[in-house]
Amino acid sequence: MTGAGDRPLVTVLGASGYLGSVLTALLADLPVRLRAVARRPSPVPARTTADVEVRTADLTDATSLAAAVADADVVLHLSKHSGGWRDAEGNPQSEPINVGVMRELVRVMGGRTAAGPPPVVVFAATTSQVGLPPEHPMDGSEPDRPETVYDRQKLAAERMLLAASAEGVLRGVSLRLPTVFGRSPLSAVPDQGVVSTMIRRALAGEPLTMWHDGTVLRDLVPVEDAAGAFLAAMRRPDALAGRHWLVGTGRQDPLGTVFRTVAESVAAHTGRPPVPVTSVEPPANAPVIDFLSTTIDPAPFRLASGWSARTGLRDAVDRTVTALLDEAATTGREPSVRR
Repeated sequence: MTGAGDRPLVTVLGASGYLGSVLTALLADLPVRLRAVARRPSPVPARTTADVEVRTADLTDATSLAAAVADADVVLHLSKHSGGWRDAEGNPQSEPINVGVMRELVRVMGGRTAAGPPPVVVFAATTSQVGLPPEHPMDGSEPDRPETVYDRQKLAAERMLLAASAEGVLRGVSLRLPTVFGRSPLSAVPDQGVVSTMIRRALAGEPLTMWHDGTVLRDLVPVEDAAGAFLAAMRRPDALAGRHWLVGTGRQDPLGTVFRTVAESVAAHTGRPPVPVTSVEPPANAPVIDFLSTTIDPAPFRLASGWSARTGLRDAVDRTVTALLDEAATTGREPSVRR
């Protein structure tokens, strides 16, 4: 990376979010100029190595977006519609964020005349863009046949980025993420994914239910490891630019094992017996992908970037249980279960 002065300027779009807040905290410990941008104020550590600017902005506003990325050497684009994939189907506000921000970002970058190498843009994409997953671990060579509106939006944004990279407007890297989970001491932003939901249920003494027999496989990436993948991409843009990469642990965790790990961890932390893990009938509208295994071969990204996941499943679950119990002790309220 190169930039004005001694320190490159790194802009994080979506810096106040679940993954963005952890990434921002990691960047704050590096010798960079850090611009943390989101709709709401982004938390940053009290002590930082970086020169930090926190900026609130509506990134769907062209002027605000242009100001957010002005002079940036690196843009880490984690911004997405807060409703997630389930909400994209019927929410007209999802497209301007999930696709429109990338469209405008590419336009802004195309209008820059600064000397030096093109800016680096690293995009948070998703492994589900492929559509129904194959039976073998995915390595990134699979054809894309997205099944949902959200995945089609993510794929459209990714293609804009990579087209701009091919034109030399920027150096674009797309990181397709599987399920990111867990809590990090670097951020208080909660995780609302399935693992943390099951931890909350176990803390409440409720059984952990599955819509299948527990043999469905997932590649679950702890949040700090996922954030580390963006740092790795930022450091080796020329080896990665111009294509998408799959980020994964390479583990193939059966969800039954994951849920039993949750039950055992909560029992160890609370002294109570483990809650039961049971199978129940799925609802009629359950997405078919919930019953299919999604596994990843992380070797291509590991070889190109030097990144690999470092946190084991049990360690990540234990950290999240500890964080939720600490929050309950601080607030005086039991961890809530969102339904």
